[in-house]
Formats: sequence, structure tokens, C-alpha cells
Amino acid sequence: MSERRRKEIGDRNEPVEDELAESFDNTIEEGAERLHRTWRAILITGFFGGLEVGLGVMAYLAVLHQTGDHLLAGLAFSAGLVALFLAHSELFTENFLMPVAAVVAREGNIGQLAKLWGGTLVTNLIGGWIFMWLVVQAFPQWQGTLSEAALHFTQAPFGLQSVVLAVLGGSTITLMTRMQQGTESDPAKIVATVIGGFLLAGLQLFHSILDSLLIFGAIQSGAPVTYAQWLGWFGYTLLFNMLGGLVLVTALRLLRTKELFRTRATANSESSGGPGRAPSEL
Repeated sequence: MSERRRKEIGDRNEPVEDELAESFDNTIEEGAERLHRTWRAILITGFFGGLEVGLGVMAYLAVLHQTGDHLLAGLAFSAGLVALFLAHSELFTENFLMPVAAVVAREGNIGQLAKLWGGTLVTNLIGGWIFMWLVVQAFPQWQGTLSEAALHFTQAPFGLQSVVLAVLGGSTITLMTRMQQGTESDPAKIVATVIGGFLLAGLQLFHSILDSLLIFGAIQSGAPVTYAQWLGWFGYTLLFNMLGGLVLVTALRLLRTKELFRTRATANSESSGGPGRAPSEL
């Protein structure tokens, strides 16, 4: 009875709300656009993503140096994610929900996803390293702040707390992209972006790109931190960022809208001359 009434009220036959269906369409279209980018577009977009998140790191360091308050500094860091959003660049960890959803809907393939992930990750780090070199030269008085921030991550023992902080880091930024896809309002998207930045930096969640920039800056300023220490931290943080984003947000979102995925995948298979079978294991 309730399902029949929902269909009478809504515009679609699938058992999902119209708002979710609209968000689903936006997610698939955005994900497909990213998957079908050329190598040049992926590398340039990722490089600028590293530069723009560096703006947020610079704001974070400025406020942290003056106040010592991580929550205020986290609010300042959100300027970098706002710049990222408005400039249409991206971080590696933003590519969990939308491109994966597009692959499941058969708007792309695993090879394209690997190209997008690999190209964005490497160029995020390169762009971030360059930007942090500029920051270190411009603000040598931040050396102590950089060193303290970097040691917080590189000296953290690998254990349950570090794992959970990395999982939360990945799920937080993936949820941020989910909230952005859930509205057509640019002011609302910016609010979601500020919330994501505040939580990531203000709570010192482990984030493979954001915190790598802090560590790069510390190394460049002469802090007692090495690239080997960074790599040891980066390896498990990247893994659990992906786990948090893919399991806690992406997989649950796919399950919530599985009927839409089946419809979309079937349509794509039929249009490409395939057998027309939709995935049954969503």
C-alpha cells in the first residue's frame, strides 16, 4: 500500500524518492564526464587541484600560527576546498562516489577509473609539493607550526586510532561530494564544502593529500621529517581513505539506489548492443 502511494506521489516507478533520483542522475553524469577525460585533462585538473588545496593549507597554517586553534584553522582551510569547487579542479579522494557510480551504471569501465585515480593522485601531490615550496619560501616564520603539524601525522603509531582517523577522512570528503550532488543551489554546495573542510582539517582527520602537503612543507623547511616517514604514513592512510569513502558512503549509496542502477545499466547495455542484463548483485 505504501509503495503504491509513493509511486502515485512521485514521478518514477523505482522505489526511491524523486530527490534521490535527481541526485542519482547528477552523480552519474558527473562521474561519466570524469571517466571520459583525456590524459591531458586529468593531469592538468589534478595538478591544479593540488595547487588549490594548497591555498587552504596556507590559510590553515596562517590561522594556526596566530591562534594555535585547530578548529579555527580548519574553518580557514575550507577556503581551499571552496576554491577547488569553484575552479572545477579535484582531489583524488573526491573521485570515489561519482566515477564508481558511473562504472556501475556502465557509463565507463575499470580501466578509465584506474586512469582517473592514478593521474589525479600523482598530479595532486606534484602540484601540492610545488605550492608548499612557495609557501615555505614566503613564510619562513611558519617552520615551527609546519613541523608540529607534520609530526602529528608521521609520528602517529599505526593502530586502531590511526586507521579510524583515515577511514573518517575518506568518508567525510566523499560525503561532502555526495551533499554537493544533492542540491542545485551553489550556496548550499559551498556550505557543504565548508563543512567538509572544517571537519577534515579542524579535527585533524588523516587525509592522504591534505596532510601530505603539510608534511612536504615541513620537510622543505628543514623539520626532522623524511620522505620515507611520509611514505610510510601515506601508504596506509591512502588505503583507509579509500575504504572509508568506498564502503561507508559509496557502497551504501549504490545499494540505496540499486533499482536506478539496474535501469540505467540495462539501457546502456541495450544501446550498445549488449545482452541487456543489469547487475544483480548491487
